[in-house]
Amino acid sequence: MRFTMCSLFPRTKGLPGVGDTNVDEFLARFRKESTLAIWAGICLGTVLFIFSPLFTVGLPLPAFLLPKAKLDRHARKLAASRFYLVRQLIFLVKMIAGFCWGADPQVRKAFNLPALPPDPGTLRAA
Repeated sequence: MRFTMCSLFPRTKGLPGVGDTNVDEFLARFRKESTLAIWAGICLGTVLFIFSPLFTVGLPLPAFLLPKAKLDRHARKLAASRFYLVRQLIFLVKMIAGFCWGADPQVRKAFNLPALPPDPGTLRAA
């Protein structure tokens, strides 16, 4: 899941990627706070991302063995798939990765936004 999120939100010249955030802590907390349906969707999206390069870039390899250029192409093709379910599963993973990325103080600083206050921990665990 971490690999998929980092592949969908890579580091760029001016911005950190998801891999530069505390993604492991975020995922552990998100797992506790999310519903089973959302977590299952993220897991399915991750499995789809890892095992579908044959259909997107023509290589029978898992995504984690793809060269960077092919990995970027794979991510773009999945996100723009003509199959609705594929697009939605990838969108779900991207949305959760975006939550992690957008809350990071380094990312917020790059956009001249103040850091978010600490989580009060008032969300009821699912």
